[in-house]
Amino acid sequence: MTVLRLLRLTEPSEFADWYAASRAYTRHVADGMGFEGVDAIDGDAVATELARDPTGLTPDGARSVAATLLADGAFSEPYCEWMPLWYEAALIAPVRYADWRLRRVVDTVAEAAGITVTAPRFSRPADVRIDGNPALEGVSGFRERFLLADALLHLEWFAHAAAADGILVPGDLLERTRTESLAYYGGDRDRLSPDVRRFQALLFADDRWVGRVDEAYGLDSRLFGYWERLLAEERRRLESV
Repeated sequence: MTVLRLLRLTEPSEFADWYAASRAYTRHVADGMGFEGVDAIDGDAVATELARDPTGLTPDGARSVAATLLADGAFSEPYCEWMPLWYEAALIAPVRYADWRLRRVVDTVAEAAGITVTAPRFSRPADVRIDGNPALEGVSGFRERFLLADALLHLEWFAHAAAADGILVPGDLLERTRTESLAYYGGDRDRLSPDVRRFQALLFADDRWVGRVDEAYGLDSRLFGYWERLLAEERRRLESV
């Protein structure tokens, strides 16, 4: 099977395993950094209820599901813009469809719970300058672009999901992590400060999200496998510094 199997998911209940993987990632990062509010949402209970009765979620649970899935849907198109043109051209159609599908699921969940949730806006290369230069000027090759994009976008993803889940993330840490990470992965900075390196090592655990979704939906995807390998290598490198 390939990632195209994900495009056949239509019912909100079918996204319970997806949400569970994303919520587990949010909690892993927050736990690792010692942020307050980690237990504000019981992700396992929310995932179970999403699978059983998507219209029966509490407002807090529905907000967690909606914010998480909206972020997942909005993540991929900006990510494609950070990558080589051939990669963007190959994936843009399916990622736009996936975003549309996830928004439909969110509409159902949010309407049933009587809540309103907005999607985050992720940074695109045209929005960013690194050391005063265009964002992609200092990187070449697929791996370098991939890591730069992930270092920035998974930070933005986490900030959005954490806020919806009641997790308190220091604003100064978010700003420092953004600034240092852009300079480190796309500029001349040669190291990250200890707390930023720790934060990014935890954020690069999105390799485990990729592996969990791949397994949960029986994808056996080479593309997912390649993503997982690149992310895991960077996570382990940051953990060992």
